[in-house]
Amino acid sequence: MSQLFPAPTRPVPEPAARATGLTKAYGTGQTRVTALDGVFVEFARSRFTAVMGPSGSGKSTLMHCLAGLVPVTSGSARIGGVELASLTERELTQLRREKVGFVFQGFNLLPTLTALENITLPLRFAGQRPDPAWLETVVATVGLAGRLGHRPAELSGGQQQRVAVARALVSRPEIIFADEPTGNLDSRSGAEILDFLRDSVRELGQTVVMVTHDPVAAAYADRVVFLADGRVVDGLHEPTPDRVLDWMHQFEAQEHTP
Repeated sequence: MSQLFPAPTRPVPEPAARATGLTKAYGTGQTRVTALDGVFVEFARSRFTAVMGPSGSGKSTLMHCLAGLVPVTSGSARIGGVELASLTERELTQLRREKVGFVFQGFNLLPTLTALENITLPLRFAGQRPDPAWLETVVATVGLAGRLGHRPAELSGGQQQRVAVARALVSRPEIIFADEPTGNLDSRSGAEILDFLRDSVRELGQTVVMVTHDPVAAAYADRVVFLADGRVVDGLHEPTPDRVLDWMHQFEAQEHTP
């Protein structure tokens, strides 16, 4: 019976972001530099992925291409089912506002606005009002309930980055790109931000892609993607700091083997 009527299979959900044969080059002729060289990678929904690699491996360039911040030279970059190269500049701006959240190493907060005003700024740009229940959930997730009336100068670095995380979450984007989000923080504040990002995935269903050089930070992710010389060279599921460090040491040893 089971052979005649097999159980229906669930369709595999479309990735939150995908690069297919993605190449990004700068300059022409002898000055041409290839930052990404035919990258194939997918980022699953509701997962936390870290992207690692040596300096110059293309980590940030990959994030910028997938976020629609810079155009690709060839190949494909998609957010959900949308091919970014098919969009006009206006459509691309709208997609970034509605579908993409950003957290950078620099907090990028407006000094004259309160924490709450900074958090809701993307919605104001889009002509939208925040959903009160969702805003309350986001603020509670990042632990800012008592600091919403403070301006950035009145907040610690860790608190400012919490504001940046909340700002990225408030529009319910399909994906959040975080570029070295703990780079300007001490270890305790950095751990808090990584906890918030992980909680946003596990409790709120968010998708996060984080560029980092830190094995401890990478261990907060569900998966690590390793880049070298503009290509994806390996991956690691359920990473730990020791497993990430082992990979990095092995890679460095291979690089220095004649």
